[in-house]
Amino acid sequence: MHVPITRRGALQLAGAGLLPAALAARAQSGWPGKPVTLVVPFPAGGGTDAFARPLAAQFAKLTGKTLVIDNKGGAGGTVGASAAARLQPDGYGLFMGAVHHAIAPSMYPRLDYDLEKDFIPLALLANVPQVVVVNPRRVEAGDLKSFLALVKRNPARYNYASAGAGTSHHLAGELFKQQTGTFITHIPYRGAGPALADLIAGNVDVMFDGLGSSAAHIKGGRIKPLMVSGGKRNPSLPDVPCAAEVGLPDYTVTTWYGLWAPKGTPADIQARVVEEVQRAGATDEIKTVWASNGAEFGTLTPAQFGRFVSAEIKRWAAVVQASGAKLE
Repeated sequence: MHVPITRRGALQLAGAGLLPAALAARAQSGWPGKPVTLVVPFPAGGGTDAFARPLAAQFAKLTGKTLVIDNKGGAGGTVGASAAARLQPDGYGLFMGAVHHAIAPSMYPRLDYDLEKDFIPLALLANVPQVVVVNPRRVEAGDLKSFLALVKRNPARYNYASAGAGTSHHLAGELFKQQTGTFITHIPYRGAGPALADLIAGNVDVMFDGLGSSAAHIKGGRIKPLMVSGGKRNPSLPDVPCAAEVGLPDYTVTTWYGLWAPKGTPADIQARVVEEVQRAGATDEIKTVWASNGAEFGTLTPAQFGRFVSAEIKRWAAVVQASGAKLE
């Protein structure tokens, strides 16, 4: 016979070690009792949106509450991060940042927030390889070798779009130039969405993008992929060579997306957020979307994610210094 568990009973059982911590957190916090706002620090249509919106849809199905996407673009994602750092720490305002926010401390000397001190790391949501894509009407190159020949014959003729100065798109382009001995003019935008729109429209030539935002346009033939970063091909683009195959074994750049809560958010609410993220990640809908975008859903614990972020901040600081990348 099924006996309903009351809030008090759940807490008593949890104290006795008879219920999982997540169920105890559910009983204690009552979260979510109303819609939750998720600050996405880039305009709609970019890589962050490609993962935030499917996540929001599953959140609504699982909890019965809306996860409201609040796009706040600008300054390589730092405008939105600054706004998110000032949210009330009550679990009803969360922040979805990205690898760009691990780069920002090395690019922006006067940030008014600290990613490690003003936020609580909750979950790594997605890890996506970068892809080198071109507008086929502007760049007549069937593969990376042909593209490099074009660029070397025409120095400073070609340009590349990024989601903004100091983003992974920007650093990926600078690394590419450094490792190939080429020059391509950097054109920063206020997010990957506007940058990608201009690439598709033929206003720029190249983009070093995350697969999350490029995949659908690649499959639709609007942009052409020349290479994915790293040492292996991506299952979503099996015919596109990886960097190691085309003579760039050290070209490894991934775009990752993570979830944070403002500092001071109660531990029981943190646990509930993580629980719902894990539930969403286990759904067929999320698995399908992530796979179509060439992404992997994160499996790190909050503590592991925090250590990962710290390591990324140090890694990108070294990349920024070696590449000489500067704000423009």
